[in-house]
Amino acid sequence: MLLGGIRYLLPVIEAAHRHGYYVITVDYVPENIAHQYSDEFHNVSILDKDAVLQLAQELNIDGILSFGVDPGVVTAAYVAEKMGLSFQCSYDSACILQDKSRFRQFLKDNDFNVPNAKGYSSKEEALADIAYYNWPIIVKPVDSAGSKGVTRVDELGQLSSAIDYALSESHNGNFIIEDFLEKEGNSSDCDGFSIDGKLVFCSFDDQLFDTKALNPYTPAAYTWPSTIPQWAQEELMSELQRLMSLLNVKTGVYNIETRLCKNGKPYIMELAPRGGGNRLSEMMKYISGQDLIDNCVRAAVGDSIDEIHQPEYDGYWAEIILHSERDGVFQSIEIDKTVEERFLIEKDIWVKAGDKVQGFTGANTTIGTLVLRFNTNEEMTYCLSNQERWIKIIVL
Repeated sequence: MLLGGIRYLLPVIEAAHRHGYYVITVDYVPENIAHQYSDEFHNVSILDKDAVLQLAQELNIDGILSFGVDPGVVTAAYVAEKMGLSFQCSYDSACILQDKSRFRQFLKDNDFNVPNAKGYSSKEEALADIAYYNWPIIVKPVDSAGSKGVTRVDELGQLSSAIDYALSESHNGNFIIEDFLEKEGNSSDCDGFSIDGKLVFCSFDDQLFDTKALNPYTPAAYTWPSTIPQWAQEELMSELQRLMSLLNVKTGVYNIETRLCKNGKPYIMELAPRGGGNRLSEMMKYISGQDLIDNCVRAAVGDSIDEIHQPEYDGYWAEIILHSERDGVFQSIEIDKTVEERFLIEKDIWVKAGDKVQGFTGANTTIGTLVLRFNTNEEMTYCLSNQERWIKIIVL
């Protein structure tokens, strides 16, 4: 059973079918694309964990995943625990990891590097607590993904509208405020893999942003290998393993967000028991030759998996998240022939001429992706820094 129906589930369905598994997709949006490729669809909200459990029991499922679908992770963990199925972690651990407020408190209680942070359910409570923070601050829902509902706030007068925006994207009506951590270089958002609680695959990347986008905190590109210093990567891997041990995790894929900050400290920002959005696990197959998706599908039903090890990079890689700067009607994407011939590995366009598209406010407004491989870091840096010279997205 796969919770959700978004495009990122297509390679998961493909992997399941490759092994002869029957795939059931579940959510309350029948027109979602993944339902066209699954073997069976049920119209049930993935936020209703008891309704999903009842359905799963009726169907006698062998495994459950909420791959790339943040709202369904707690439900998947709940169903797996109730039915004795394999899952990355316990229900209690999933509840901690999927609630930004609880996760920050867990990090603080266990002496991890963590910013000042508090969760709230009312605007009045938050506005009365402004002296607690070192401004600027970040306001976001405790339970959203894809950078939806996130605002940097530099002045007190902006806080009220930022809270309203966070609440508009929250599923449970709660939001978190935390100190804005100034990055040293680029942050990382990548997928990893644990086997029996051991972090065996942990990749770091450079997460790049489009400052002109409607939401400048939505990732617009990723590059590998990461420029985070090796000492910081090693410290982060050690701390991630300590965190996983404290949470008693098991076997599966994780989306991991980290950063090194100007205060010289590396921070774990998120550890989500699911595959990441933006095709990050698919990129891991390109880069390392290891198929995290295929292995997490097999792990979910209790089948044996491959021996997985730390990634070794073959060249310099980039994934560009194609998007429009504004709402409009999509016309075409034009790519310079030289770049296309020398560096482009894959072009995956999700819209066609005449489709309405939205400005880039979150991962759900992505219109496609490009995968590129370079022989040198200099080639990659130049290409990524000058995208406007070789790629044009025409929206009227």
